[in-house]
Amino acid sequence: MKFNTPQTLQEIASLLNVDFIGNKNFEILGINEIHVVEEGDIVFVDHPKYYDKALNSAATTILINKKVDCPEGKALLISEDPFNDFNKLTKFFNPFIASKVNISDSAIIGENTVVQPNVFIGNNVKIGKNCVIHPNVTIYDNTVIGNNVTIHANTVLGADAFYYKNRPEGFDQLISGGRVVLEDNVDLGASCTIDKGVTGDTTIGKGTKIDNQVHVGHDTVIGKKCLIASQTGIAGCVIIEDEVTIWGQVGTNSGITIGKGAVILGQTGVTKSVVGGKSYFGTPISESREKLKEIAEIKRFLKDRKNS
Repeated sequence: MKFNTPQTLQEIASLLNVDFIGNKNFEILGINEIHVVEEGDIVFVDHPKYYDKALNSAATTILINKKVDCPEGKALLISEDPFNDFNKLTKFFNPFIASKVNISDSAIIGENTVVQPNVFIGNNVKIGKNCVIHPNVTIYDNTVIGNNVTIHANTVLGADAFYYKNRPEGFDQLISGGRVVLEDNVDLGASCTIDKGVTGDTTIGKGTKIDNQVHVGHDTVIGKKCLIASQTGIAGCVIIEDEVTIWGQVGTNSGITIGKGAVILGQTGVTKSVVGGKSYFGTPISESREKLKEIAEIKRFLKDRKNS
């Protein structure tokens, strides 16, 4: 998530009421999670296990809960609770603005796009040309939709990421400040749920078609010309490359990659990254031919044992 105008290290430290290490005029351009950080970003870290990863990431300002050696060319913000302070930054630079109308005055809707009754379109939404938005669709703030997109009834774009920190008093939510982006010629079935990114974009690529009742988690990137069948659940931070086919009731782990042209057969649990151009099946996942051979061997073993 980029700021509308660059901030200085001292300005951010004053906002959070924390100490800092570095030049007070050090420039900060935005905040992002570790997997999408760029130069100029703040990233937060609150566990020693991940200190090195954060300090050596592309982020140039690290919001951290311990004074450590500051890498050259970077800056530190020393916080007692980086998780909470990261939320403060999201709320300050991307505040929630309640809507009072079904279609926000700030929404931009392209030529020949049809919006059916009972659709909600939030602040700063952009919708392209020749789209059809069916009844009871909910489109949260800042969503971007391309041209020739069809979204069927009851689908929700832009709900919060399922991301919580376990504290003694209960679960503390990491506030989502990202977006959902649908590229041209995407079709979404009925009752799909596409969560926005925590700080970046959840993206569905050009020409991808998604069936009814599919869930896509935060910051996931789905490539071009993919087919995803109903009741599939895709976790957060997944990369699905172009021309992947996923059949019904598939579930994935977070943070994995499914390679270009892969086919995931129904009811498979994608527990790890898989290369493209192959067919997969089962839980734990393996190539379809290998899994079917395993099943055949088990049946043969059980039959032989029964007859022995």
